[in-house]
Amino acid sequence: MDNRTGEIEAFLRTIENGSFAAAAKALRQTPSAVSRSVARLETRLGTRLLQRTTRSLALTAEGEAYRQRAQTIIHDLDELERSFSTEKSEPRGRLRVNASVPFGLHCVLPVLPEFLLRHPQVSVDLSLTDTLVDMVNERADVLIRHGPLRDSNLRARKLGSSRWITVAAPAYLARRGCPTQPADLAAHNCLNFNFRRSIEGWAFKGDEPSLPRKLGGNFQGNSGEALRLMALGGAGLARLAHFLVGADIAAGRLVPVLDAFMPADTEDIHVLYVGHARLASRVRAFVDFLVERASVHE
Repeated sequence: MDNRTGEIEAFLRTIENGSFAAAAKALRQTPSAVSRSVARLETRLGTRLLQRTTRSLALTAEGEAYRQRAQTIIHDLDELERSFSTEKSEPRGRLRVNASVPFGLHCVLPVLPEFLLRHPQVSVDLSLTDTLVDMVNERADVLIRHGPLRDSNLRARKLGSSRWITVAAPAYLARRGCPTQPADLAAHNCLNFNFRRSIEGWAFKGDEPSLPRKLGGNFQGNSGEALRLMALGGAGLARLAHFLVGADIAAGRLVPVLDAFMPADTEDIHVLYVGHARLASRVRAFVDFLVERASVHE
């Protein structure tokens, strides 16, 4: 690498590893050498990229903007070099994936071993969270999210869609009775999410679209999987995506209720990634694999 590329690499590794010492170990350099490289970069740019304290490093606003562009440049350089190698067709490197908890557990993890067998030079770093995350701050290569897409510079490929369904365990229904119309839910324990969603409350056919029902219950969770497990335990009714509870319904562990009143709307599921002309082969391979093996249509 020339001096400028080496300085960029030192800067990115420092942010990725959290310290000059950890970056130096990854780069097989001394901490002082890495620190000098970052300092030279800041001097050449005429701005501070890192806010240094005795205990930690933090990106300045300029540093965050520079990191976004620098990561793309380094990825492009890596792909350019690989395109001239004898192993150019083999994806390789670390792939950071961030997915919602339910989709990750039920749709990604079951097929992920197959992806790693197909591409043994790729290592996957998977994080599961239902909270909205920023792709740059999380240093993710791929995001998998549900619902309407926000305006962004990310590219998206649709993995499918899943309808919502209200379910409860047979034991709960035997104890509390089965609701026959939406108004009956006022007397039931309804399990809910504890974070803001694109549509709040539970909507049913005939309800005013702008006024979905807000139903009470003694449990809130931050993921569909948490609500599913509580419903399986007989704690109450839950409103969840069909891909998450379809197997439980087929096995009789959960029972659909109020199906005749459920709206026909579905929730789209997309895989999101930063798109540019020379997309990293590991990202392209993983996105294609998800479309092939993790699509849902329920």
